[in-house]
This record gives sequence, structure tokens and C-alpha cells, in this order.
Amino acid sequence: MKRRAILAALVGLGAAAMPAAVRGQAPPLGKTYRIGFIATYAPQGPKPSHLLAALLEGLRELGYSDGQNLVLDRRYYEGKPEKLPMVARELADSKPDVIVTSVNVQTNAAKAATQTIPIVMIVGTDVVEAGFVSSLARPGGNITGLTWDVGIEIMPKRFELLKEMLPHLSRVAVLWDPGQDAPAFEQAIRQGAEAIGVTLIWIDLRGASDFGPGLEQAFAQSVREGAQAVFTGGGSRLFGHRKQVVALAAKYRLPDTHYSGEFVEAGGLMAYAPNLPAMFKRSAVYIDKILRGAKPADLPVERPVRIDLLVNLRTAQVLGLTVPQSILLRADRVIE
Repeated sequence: MKRRAILAALVGLGAAAMPAAVRGQAPPLGKTYRIGFIATYAPQGPKPSHLLAALLEGLRELGYSDGQNLVLDRRYYEGKPEKLPMVARELADSKPDVIVTSVNVQTNAAKAATQTIPIVMIVGTDVVEAGFVSSLARPGGNITGLTWDVGIEIMPKRFELLKEMLPHLSRVAVLWDPGQDAPAFEQAIRQGAEAIGVTLIWIDLRGASDFGPGLEQAFAQSVREGAQAVFTGGGSRLFGHRKQVVALAAKYRLPDTHYSGEFVEAGGLMAYAPNLPAMFKRSAVYIDKILRGAKPADLPVERPVRIDLLVNLRTAQVLGLTVPQSILLRADRVIE
């Protein structure tokens, strides 16, 4: 409760420091703004994904309504990285007021497509090293937004929690999708495994354009090589296939730890990560500031305010695991 109170206070201080325009003053009348939105997969059905819905909610609270004073131009590349550069170029050529991206691979494509249209990233990783911004405090170019990073120590922390859950753990399969996240994460994962004394089975998903069958093969390989648990490295393709990932973990009876709480909501065992819906909603503030005339170069990149530990007790029961009380007491959300 103490940690939650501190976070709430920080959010309150941030809101108090915002200009009045950002806190709710209506956008200028008589203008329709156009936002380009790049995403990995199109939603199944007419409703937007829960993450896009969070972004739209944030925009509504700031006075923007899709179809009224806002047009959201959604572009999807269906998990095929080879299509992403073309999608980004076509979007940039249509001259939106702002382009919104989530993970690094999308931001890279948008950056290559335009150096003038403002880009708001939502889940940037290692953004200085990736060349998106000069510094978090002063981005210096046409890209700003939010970084997923709370420091690469989040990877070792996930290993610590996994070891706490499985004290006799010795071999862990890592599902790694190169090009989706910052290269520095690979080193952080290897260091985290070394710190708790486990051997990694590194499953490289590179080039798996037919991603579904590739995941089935990855889990089969993990079991053949003696994996006792699964650690997802990151990336939008794995996120888009999270239901399949957790279903395969259940099929092969492998406890799984993830970089997003959405995996746990889909049936995964555990996650320790920033709150993605909160980040998507927060990105609306950046969009609003830019539409009002602010330059991305002058808008500091923001780190996550919330890092959530999620545990799925139903999954633990199916796997025959007893979740330690020490983890339950620290959990921000327990699914029963």
C-alpha cells in the first residue's frame, strides 16, 4: 500500500505541474486533427484493441473524439516485419499531424519514413542507444513519448521472482524475437540468469514469418532441451500471439514469466512489467501537446510510473505450484 501511495502522489504532482491546456482545456474549435497509428496486428472484430481503447480514452479526456475533431488512421503490418517499412512510408506520405508507434521496430520504420512529422512512441526501449532521441530530457528531433525502460534490471528481477516461485529451477527457455526490442536486453537477460545460477536455452525466433507454427516448434525444442520454465524476451509479435504462448506453456506444463501483464490475463503464470494500458493512455498527453504546437524535440521522454507484479493462481494450481506468500504479498494483482 505504501508503494501505491507514493506512485499516486507522483502522478498527482505531475498533473499539478501540467499546463492548463493539457489538464482539460478543449482543443481549438473548427479543426480536425489526423493521427497515424501503426500497430502489429489488426483487432479481431469491430472493437479496437484494449491498448488502442486506452489511447482513445486518454484523447477523449483531453477533448478529442475519433470521427469528430480527430481522424485516427490505423495501419497494420500483421506481424510481418518485411511489410513494415512500406506501411510506415505510406502513412508518412499521407501527411498526418502525428504518427504514433509502440515498440522499437515500428519507431525505427517511422523514423526512416520521416524526419519532420512528429512521432510519439509509447513503448520505446533503450531509446538513446537506439538513436531515437539525444537524451530523455531533451529528445532533440521529431521523436518523443514514453519509454518502457525502468532500467534493464527489470530482467534480472523477473529471474529472481521465477527462482522464488521455483526454488529448484536450473534450466529456462528464453523466447527471443530479434529486432523487436533493444539489443541491451539480451545481455540483461543473460546476466539475470547467471545471477540466480540457471542455464538458458536460447530460442531465436528470427525470421519466423509464419509465427504460429514457429512458436509450436519453439516450445517443443524447449522441452527437448530440458526447460523447466519459459521466459519471454519481448516484442510485439509475441505480444500479438500471447494467447498461443500461454496455451503452449500450459500444454507443455512450463511455468512462464512475461514482460507484460496481458500474458497473465490470458492465462500465463506471472509477469513483472510496466502497465501498458496506462502508458497508452498517457501518450495522449504527448499527442495533445504536439497538436497545440509543442515540438517533440522539447518534450522530455517519460519513464513508466507503474510497474506491476501479476500472478495467476488458477494457472499455478493447474501446474501444481504453490505461490510463495512473499510473492502474493508483493503482487499488485492476483488472478484467482
